[in-house]
Amino acid sequence: MPDGPTFARRAAPRAAEGKDLAVSIVDQRGRPVAAPGLAAWLRRVAPARARGVVSVALVSDRRVRALNRTYRHMDYATDVLSFPNPQSPTPRAVSRCTWRPPSGGLSAGPAKAGHHVLHGCEKRCSPFLGDIVIARGVARRQARDAGHSERAELRVLALHGLLHLLGYDHEQDNGRMLRTERRLRREGGLPEGLIERVERGRRR
Repeated sequence: MPDGPTFARRAAPRAAEGKDLAVSIVDQRGRPVAAPGLAAWLRRVAPARARGVVSVALVSDRRVRALNRTYRHMDYATDVLSFPNPQSPTPRAVSRCTWRPPSGGLSAGPAKAGHHVLHGCEKRCSPFLGDIVIARGVARRQARDAGHSERAELRVLALHGLLHLLGYDHEQDNGRMLRTERRLRREGGLPEGLIERVERGRRR
């Protein structure tokens, strides 16, 4: 989807030694928020080529509706939006990364190649892949409708969002994203992925 604002946190995570993906879970102001197990689960099931830093922002339905209206011209709160870093290394080699500390909750701007800008100083970092933005209220309702926990629903949505950050597009890839999502959600212990759920709803 079109470039959007970065949900940055004040201390950017760095990929742990031996790990290629760092995940921060934040609110709409970029502050760390509790979502037990979500970051570790996403890192575990992520495709091998997912290397860098990802922000998962758990925000209000109102905020997602505003973003959806601005960037997709659709005036409703959807469940998950992905905002890839326009200089993301995916699917090509690393060139630049973007990360700015929050100012009023949202900001974005270019940093020097290979750096994030934190607290006004530069620091070596992993490339920033982008933001996954999830509407908490929508996720809660969808979890109830699907008969599983909100925790499971957040995993369904975060995985779907991550695949979009990695360049997958289920609307025009002849089932490639569907197959990848199905494999990864099985590995992660989820009974169903988001694309499968949508397609099942269409068949009804």
